Amino acid sequence: MSNIEPVRIVQLPDGTYTYADHLPATQAPATAVPQVVHQHIHQAPPDRTVQRIALGSGIGAGTVAAGVYFGPLLVGALTAIAANLALLTFLAAVLAWGVVSVVKSIGGPDGKAAAKTLAKTRKRRR
Repeated sequence: MSNIEPVRIVQLPDGTYTYADHLPATQAPATAVPQVVHQHIHQAPPDRTVQRIALGSGIGAGTVAAGVYFGPLLVGALTAIAANLALLTFLAAVLAWGVVSVVKSIGGPDGKAAAKTLAKTRKRRR
């Protein structure tokens, strides 16, 4: 147990103290060739951008998390509702066309007279 080294504490130039094993790497001497720094700029995903803007405006993190979670969920739900309504509208149009076709073909003179009466009524309403 005697081979344990005591922890060294050093004072940094700004006056703060830190452990010696956490010191940053030393810089190369001034005569050395300067290093080339490659800067990579990454664009944050839209949700993160919204988080950063919202947190910067002072609203809570819970509100941001709810917006990030429920935003895409709401878009998905509205898309599903719109798809269902489009399908129901298409189905209603097809059924109406089918009923009209059947009435015209089977109804004989009565069906044709009824169709003419409906057409006249529609024209009068305009």
